[in-house]
Amino acid sequence: MSSTFVTLAEVLEARGGPLLEEEVWSLLLGTAESLVDVSYKHNNMCSIISPTSLLLSATGTLAFKNCGLSDEVSTFAAPEMLQGRASSTKPATERMLVYSLGMTLYWSVDFHLPQNQPVQLSDHLNSLLLSMCEDLSHRRVNLNSILEACESQLKASILLPPAKVIRQLVEEVFHESMDQTSLPDSNVPLSGRSLMIRERLHG
Repeated sequence: MSSTFVTLAEVLEARGGPLLEEEVWSLLLGTAESLVDVSYKHNNMCSIISPTSLLLSATGTLAFKNCGLSDEVSTFAAPEMLQGRASSTKPATERMLVYSLGMTLYWSVDFHLPQNQPVQLSDHLNSLLLSMCEDLSHRRVNLNSILEACESQLKASILLPPAKVIRQLVEEVFHESMDQTSLPDSNVPLSGRSLMIRERLHG
């Protein structure tokens, strides 16, 4: 894999803190656009997105690393997938992707926050992430609705285009790694922290 890609987990590790709300909106818009694009071209799309499988490139694009269902990413997998009830139809796969993207972004705004400190999100973004992480798949928001919400947010506030935000996040990692001579360890422990996300999300 090209070294111009970094994972979302590496970005947060280099930063040592969570994503900001504006970054989440831009990343959500960019990821939803990529998923719509990818889902029309490929039938065998991986149905889990996690902080270690969402790849950000130095050119401002996104890619998805194929990931099997392991203990590390199971926190980000949709409940129907964990219970072995997952259907392989496109709408079902989309709903699973929406769930894991919601969990991944929630993890990224919760990253390294003290346990007693609430996540700082607007009601709009919080309710959108919550509707992405509904346990019942038919109650989840779909990709087109996510795109509409992101685009209206883009118009209503001064958000940077996704490509620009992605480039900035990747630059942070390379800037950080210049001081340490090697890229951050990509094996960020996900499961410990992310097990609390479900409780905080519904709390």
